[in-house]
This record gives sequence, structure tokens and C-alpha cells, in this order.
Amino acid sequence: MPITKRVEPTLLTDQVYATIHAAILSGDLPAGSRLTVRELAEQVGTSAMPVREAIRRLEESGMVEREPHKGAVVKALTLQELVHVYDIRKLLEVEAARLGAQGISAEDCDRMQEEYDLMLAAIREHRVPDLLDHDEALLTILYRASGNPLLVRMVQNLWQQCRPYKLVGAQGTLDTAGDDSLWRYQQELIAAARSQDPAAAASVNNASLVDATERIRALLAAQGRQS
Repeated sequence: MPITKRVEPTLLTDQVYATIHAAILSGDLPAGSRLTVRELAEQVGTSAMPVREAIRRLEESGMVEREPHKGAVVKALTLQELVHVYDIRKLLEVEAARLGAQGISAEDCDRMQEEYDLMLAAIREHRVPDLLDHDEALLTILYRASGNPLLVRMVQNLWQQCRPYKLVGAQGTLDTAGDDSLWRYQQELIAAARSQDPAAAASVNNASLVDATERIRALLAAQGRQS
């Protein structure tokens, strides 16, 4: 899908980067999309130079790669990368949930519930990017309660890198009747946080990420992505 946001010709590189980055996270530029400098420059309303620099930064972040005869493309989805990135997420996020549940406040639990309610509304309306945003906001509240901002930043960087996988998983789950995995684990996580039960929070997060890995693996395999 084309990027619809119009920007001024004087737009700085970081703003161009933010616009393209947001299009990738929302799924408007799905995995495999070719990033043509001239076309993107026309769509965002700027010259080619900041677009080239933005693409270079996206390559450095791991969201874009170079393919022979095609140039820069949004990084393709593979089963191998899925397993690798979700294994790292389990290592970090299970610990982040455990630490966060130890000292989270009642007010933060209320904020988690607010994000959960917004996430449910997005699920009902099939707004996939929004449901992922609210899910990540819910988790961020818990993880910040760990008192380790570096851990939170590492997790958030992983979320960006694996957003295309999360989009596939969420959309596939929404299309599967009776599957409650998009909301059940978050509900259990809020309960564990309110009880300040670190073992339960860690267990819920581990189960959630194992489930997500298997669901996305099955969806990618069905699409013929074996590498």
C-alpha cells in the first residue's frame, strides 16, 4: 500500500525515517515490499537524499535488506529468524515480567487494564496494528516496573524488528474462530501483576511467547516460507 502521509519538502531525514518506519510497523509496507527511492520521495514529498539516508538507517536496524536485482526491500519473513527472535524475546521478556511483577504499583496495574480494554476494542474491530500497539503499551508498563530501563529498550527494539511477524500472527489469529490467544494471556498477566506474583507473571509470558511462536510458525509454513 502507498504511504499516504504528506510531508513538507524540507523534511529532515529522521522524519522521513519515522514515516517509512511507521508504514512498515503498520503493515502498509509489508515484508518483501520494494523501497524505491524515487517513489518514496514522491509519496512523502521530499528529495531523494533524505530517503536514501532513511533507508540506510532502516537497513542498520534490521528492518530492511538488500536483494539482488531489487535493491532495498522490507525484510522478508523466515521461519529461522522467527525462532531466533522469539527465543531472545523469551529470555528477556520472561525476566522483565518477573522483575516487573515484584514491585508494580496498583496504579500501574490500573493502567495495564486500560490498555487491555483498548486492545479488546481493537480486536473486536479487527484493527491489527492498534491491538499490537496497546498490547505493547500494556507490557511496557509492567516491564518498566522492573526498574531496568535498558531491559525495556532492548525489548522494544526487538518488538520493532519482529513487528512483521506479529502482524502475521495477530491477523491469522483474528481469522481463526474461537482462538482467544490474543487476549487470554494479557488477562492472566494483569492478574499476576495485581497479585505481585513474579513466578506467575514469568510463566504467563513464557506460555504466551511459546504459543505465539507456534502460531506464527504454522502461518508462515502455510505460506511456503520454509527457510
